[in-house]
Amino acid sequence: MTDKIKVICENLGSELEIPMGTSLLEISRRLTAGAHPFLAAFVNNRVKELNYKIYTPVTIRFIDITSFAGIRVYQRTSWFILQKAVRDLYPGQTLHIRHSMGQSGFYCEIEGIDPLTRKAAAALEARMRAIVEADLPIRRSKILTEEVRARYAEQGYDDKIALLDTRPRLYSELYTLGDIPGYFYGSLAPSTGYITRFGIEPYYRGFYLALPQRTSPDVLHKHVSQEKMFGIFREYQSWVALMGVPTIGAVNARALAGDAGGMIKIAEAFHERKFAEVADAIQEAHRTRGVRMVLISGPSSSGKTTSAKRLGIQLGVLGLRPVMISLDDYFVEREKTPLDENGQYDYEALEAIDLELFNDHLHRLLQGESVDIPRYDFITGRRTQHDTPLTLDEHSVLIIEGIHGLNPRLTPSVPDAVKFKIYISCFTSVAMDNLSRIATTDNRLLRRLTRDYRQRGSDALQTLSRWASVRRGEERHIFPYQENADVMLNSSLFYEISVLRPFAEKILREVPDTVPEYDEARRMLKFLDNFIPIPPDEIPPTSILREFIGGSSFKY
Repeated sequence: MTDKIKVICENLGSELEIPMGTSLLEISRRLTAGAHPFLAAFVNNRVKELNYKIYTPVTIRFIDITSFAGIRVYQRTSWFILQKAVRDLYPGQTLHIRHSMGQSGFYCEIEGIDPLTRKAAAALEARMRAIVEADLPIRRSKILTEEVRARYAEQGYDDKIALLDTRPRLYSELYTLGDIPGYFYGSLAPSTGYITRFGIEPYYRGFYLALPQRTSPDVLHKHVSQEKMFGIFREYQSWVALMGVPTIGAVNARALAGDAGGMIKIAEAFHERKFAEVADAIQEAHRTRGVRMVLISGPSSSGKTTSAKRLGIQLGVLGLRPVMISLDDYFVEREKTPLDENGQYDYEALEAIDLELFNDHLHRLLQGESVDIPRYDFITGRRTQHDTPLTLDEHSVLIIEGIHGLNPRLTPSVPDAVKFKIYISCFTSVAMDNLSRIATTDNRLLRRLTRDYRQRGSDALQTLSRWASVRRGEERHIFPYQENADVMLNSSLFYEISVLRPFAEKILREVPDTVPEYDEARRMLKFLDNFIPIPPDEIPPTSILREFIGGSSFKY
């Protein structure tokens, strides 16, 4: 007689009695199917694939494409299908998933195929559809790392081998899809049949892999116009390739060879050059069209504050007088902050800013008046006053930084002609390997965890519990305006996650396994384990990274 166990299924709001060894896939078939198929499940607050088998009483919550964890499963599985399709059509050629485009798609290239024609794109999409219709199983196994390395060598996966060699383990996990091996930094669907909505469009030298958005999973946006952002990604990826550090394996190898200091110096010098170029553009706009205001926007933890200060230094070199304002200082007092759909404070909403006070101060400054501006205390949720009033003169440039900088509703009375708009974010240019990019959201989350713990009195649990709301706010209030920028700046440093690792690990380990945020903490810890730690000793005091880890020479 088969032993029975009881599990709590949160989707049903009740207990189920199941035979020991039952898979999550079998359990999911007992549930009434929703609008979208289940892709994975949280088991005791840890994401597990549907092939995972249950042997003890647990709490289960199935997830689909509409959750942040579910969309990641969908994306990773689509990448594996794409990898097999490329290998089937172009044996021996290497696929690169370069970076994200839009809010759900990805720009990709195939080495030796330049450019990918519309006919070739159609053939690639047709091959992916055939793989999906065949509903091929995706298998996961744990085997000796030396065997994994041998399988990678057969396929020419030098990028994956580099990471294996710098982070040695006795055993490693391996996925297989037909005759194709692979490794992905997170869960996959159990078979190819789960990935039903996608598209391939030729773009630049390669193609755009269109995938559904979490917020609109039934819609596929095949045509994405993000030329400025695409240019930033392309520039930085070319640069890290030129520097010999396109993947984490290469960064790790340089760190193990004792060249961490050299990497830091090169990355910081590249940043400084970019700030100087933007300052030159602002000076020219100030001279030719009377620009008096620089608006800096970007998502959470993109380094807006330090970027504003470093840009101010470069403007000073050119004879201009920068005057800084942070939109964060115009937050309404905490109890007046608008609430999101879950009843939580929505700090990403434009209405979280005291727009009336901000625009009054803006008008008075532009009229030449002296203004006492506020300072917001994130710990108390209250405003105080700055020590020194602000004034503008004929050589002044007002620099305003905050997430809503590019939203036209922020400064409706100021003519566009006198504004210079900058979008800044942490566009991670180094990849885990050719197929597994590092999400810019993960990079920013590590920055925010570290900063909030140091400066804002928030532990990892508090930061993680707010992160989904932060990301929803970015989708609504920031990303729609990013292409309005005159220029874009990339604040990422290719060495930075190696520096952030010891800071973030300590914080993440404090998250208990009794809360839903535990899986995200565990996922980030597993992700960080791939990086050789780099000490922060040689990071200059003006670095953007100092805004998050401490030791900056700027006052915040």
